[in-house]
Parts: sequence; structure tokens; C-alpha cells
Amino acid sequence: MGLDKVIDDAVEAVADVAHGASLAVGGFGLCGIPSALIHALLERRTGGLRVVSNNCGVDDWGLGLLLREGLIARMTSSYVGENKEFARQYLGGELELELVPQGTLAERLRAGGAGIPAFYTPAGVGTQIAEGGIAWRHHPDGSVAAAAPPKETRIFHEREYLLEEGITTDFALVRAAVGDRHGNLVFHASARNFNPLAAMAGRITVAEVEELVEPGAIPPGEVQLPGVFVQRVVPVAADDPAAEKRIERRTVRPVAETGRAMAHPGTETERRTLRPVGEGGR
Repeated sequence: MGLDKVIDDAVEAVADVAHGASLAVGGFGLCGIPSALIHALLERRTGGLRVVSNNCGVDDWGLGLLLREGLIARMTSSYVGENKEFARQYLGGELELELVPQGTLAERLRAGGAGIPAFYTPAGVGTQIAEGGIAWRHHPDGSVAAAAPPKETRIFHEREYLLEEGITTDFALVRAAVGDRHGNLVFHASARNFNPLAAMAGRITVAEVEELVEPGAIPPGEVQLPGVFVQRVVPVAADDPAAEKRIERRTVRPVAETGRAMAHPGTETERRTLRPVGEGGR
């Protein structure tokens, strides 16, 4: 029974996330984000959070909900371009931001989870990432209050590399398609993205899972993240509004442009994605 890591309530699962805690959060855009756990933090009004995540959601979903309520103090990210409130807070001195190249961010999380304190990478050589000076925080008047320091460099085999530190956090929040009671996880397709890396970096990792199975139901060769990295498992229902899977930006054409009307248009997704045979549909 000691290996049973299931906690049925998301709010209870994040109850010990204190003000000012650091969090690694999985997801890429809105794909694979732990939205139920994010809503639980929102319900608890946990603030001063220092979050490491590829991006910060959008204005009305994902981490953007915590940002909108002023609950995030610092972000370490690689991309923040979809959130206007993020830009407003950063440029107005309300939010601190460390921008990290995307591959470097992934490796910093993996390294932290693997117990590697630092590593050398060629990414960022010859840029402000190496030279320092990128604003971490602004004053309200727009001037720079704190800037990134220069990074240590070293030559290996006649090529220059930067020293980057591994990342570990107090907690990690991730989402998986399938998980068992021991915390072994399987992710669905591209929702795998940053989730395993974030899970590795957290000292306490909380995983929301769409399907909870008994130990042994996941074949060992299909486990994508071993339960040793997961301390809490929270089942989420498909009809839970907090667990909704949203699309960040639709890029398909509306039905009117496909050249024919459908007798049974079906769901909104079907209406936007079906194509005539001649245009790649079926």
C-alpha cells in the first residue's frame, strides 16, 4: 500500500505548494499541460511562484490563468509570444523572466533530474545568451532592474561552448495519458514534449492522468517515465472542465473554403478539419 501514490483530489495534491515555491510545469503551448493541477493552484491562490516551463499558456488558459491573477513572480521559459498579459507584466516590472534556448531548457531540466549540476553546450555562443545583459526584470518605467550575467565559456576541440546549470525545482506538475498507482506514466504522442523532463526535475512530482490503471497493466517496455520520478498521481475525468484540451491556435481553413457543404458537419473539430477528397480529405 505504501507504493500507492494516488490522490483523488487535485487541490489536496498541491496543498503543500507554498508561497514562493519553484515549479517545473510540463506542456508545449497548450498541448499536454497539467490544466487540472494549474486550476487547483488557482483555487488555493498560491502566489509568488517561480515557474520553469517552455511557455506560459495563453491569456485565458494554462499557466496564463495564474499569471493573470498575479500568482507567478518569475518565469524561466523559451517562448512567451502568445500571451499579451505576460508581455505587459514583464515590461512593466511585475514579472521576472529568464529566456533560455528551447533545447537548452530541455537539457537543463533533464540534467537536473539526472543529478548533473551543469553541462556545456554550443547553443547561444556569440549571442546575448553568452554575453549577458538580457533584461530579467524591468523597473515600472521600463528601465532594466536586473539583467542576465555573462556565462562561463570553454573551448573543446577548437569550438566554444557555454556552461549551463541543471534545473531542479521544489515541485513538478505534469500530465500523462495513462498512469498506474505506482506512478509509471505513458504520454500521448506530442503531449510527451516537456512532461518527462519536468517530472524528472521536480523534488516532488504530481502527475494528472487521464486513465488510471493498476500496477502491471502498462508493459515495462512501454513505460515512458518510471514511477521513481513521480510522488503523486491524480486521476482526472474527461468531462472535467479543468482538464479540457484546448487548441492554442487553429490554422485550418473554415468549411466554407473547402468547396462543398457537409450534410452532417459533426463536431467543431470535424467541421474545421474535414476536406474534399481532391484536397487531401477522405
